[in-house]
Amino acid sequence: MTVDEIEVDNADVIRELEGILRSQGVRVTRQRMAILAVLARTHDHPTVEELHERAKKFNVNVSLATVYRTVAVLEERGAIIRNEFEGTNARYEIANRPHHDHLIDVDSGQVIEFCSEEIEALQEKIAKELGYDIVYHRLELYVKKRDV
Repeated sequence: MTVDEIEVDNADVIRELEGILRSQGVRVTRQRMAILAVLARTHDHPTVEELHERAKKFNVNVSLATVYRTVAVLEERGAIIRNEFEGTNARYEIANRPHHDHLIDVDSGQVIEFCSEEIEALQEKIAKELGYDIVYHRLELYVKKRDV
């Protein structure tokens, strides 16, 4: 199942992130809200440059430097996650999404989120057999599209 198939109310996600920022004393500007809105509506892990282009669609005058600063603040406050997939620029996603893993197309750089109960169960089983409890894990599969 892809993460796109999981129902998430974008308005609730944005409100929750806005609340996190406010509770930590961070000013919630139109620029920051536009960036949160872009992130809440996408699962493709945009780069700063892609965030900049997409934020313009909200009729917000935002410079690339502002996007870089905003992303730094949001990351520092735990509102977004910085992903550094091999061979790509840093990519960002909302921090409070349900757990998921990533497929990264090595040719196109496309990032695909997916969830697999089978993989999760297997990881738990392996850890348990070895006498451990999983505290955290991150799975990235680097893939090439099959010729059909």
